Amino acid sequence: MNYPIGLLSFWLLFWGVNASTFAQDNAMNISETPHPYLLVLGIAQDAGYPQAGCQKECCQAHWSGNRKRENVVCLALVKGEQTWLFDATPDIGNQLQLLSNYLPNKQTFVPNGIFLTHAHMGHYTGLMYLGREVIGAKDLPVYAMPKMQDYLRNNGPWSQLVDLNNIVLQELEAEKSVSLGDGLNITPFLVPHRDEFSETVGYKIQSSEKTVLFIPDIDKWNKWDKDIIAEIKKADALFIDGTFYDNGELPNRDMSEIPHPFIEESVALFDALPAVQKAKIHFIHFNHTNPVMDLESEERKTVETKGYKIANEGDIFSLTKP
Repeated sequence: MNYPIGLLSFWLLFWGVNASTFAQDNAMNISETPHPYLLVLGIAQDAGYPQAGCQKECCQAHWSGNRKRENVVCLALVKGEQTWLFDATPDIGNQLQLLSNYLPNKQTFVPNGIFLTHAHMGHYTGLMYLGREVIGAKDLPVYAMPKMQDYLRNNGPWSQLVDLNNIVLQELEAEKSVSLGDGLNITPFLVPHRDEFSETVGYKIQSSEKTVLFIPDIDKWNKWDKDIIAEIKKADALFIDGTFYDNGELPNRDMSEIPHPFIEESVALFDALPAVQKAKIHFIHFNHTNPVMDLESEERKTVETKGYKIANEGDIFSLTKP
């Protein structure tokens, strides 16, 4: 069935779909609405997919042409022609190009700001592309917690970005909101993770009508000082850590040294929730070994059959109620 473009755009915005299945002119039409929305720009763990040096079947499936490349996890918040990124990944070049496809006037651009979660490689190293060797950004606001700011100020090459005013650091405080205008508020909250160089935060992204939680990294749900079940009930959607599917996924490594909640653990924990609550959950931040990235895997089918969502590049989630 052929839908009028305006109706298609309305449906995409209000219900949230994988926009990557639609033509770019449709995607551009989406951006003409003033309503804010979140756009998934990447779903992979810090090293991306395929991962460097991996000779396993999971990554060779890409090189043989059977699976597409996946960007490192990143969300964009879009409000008209204003955009903000959640994390600056090594794939920021690809992600800015993808983001431009959703804006009315395609051009080389930088976002209006970047919110960082922590100092692990996939979440901040994209800042290097803002420097004089590439974009040469001017006074780009980068929102970060105190230890994250200290890390950027006192370690090269990141300190050069600060010294040359490519970026302007904006200090965050846990549980204190940052207003982006028009009822949009961003609130960082601390989560337990391997904090070698900085704190780790998730974000509450709120419009006047909806609330979304973004938690790409956390050690285990029971280590958090908040009740994840209660948070699910209060939010409209959650993009949460799905790094590994189960224990033993990395047979030659001690997985306790890189703790994350296995998807199997999360599903078991959330199993008693009604379907409407499960449907809020979007797993994201997948290691290259995670079978849910394979569209045909039994593991992915199991998760989706239980009522949960697997995030995809190009997914859109509206921050406005229908």
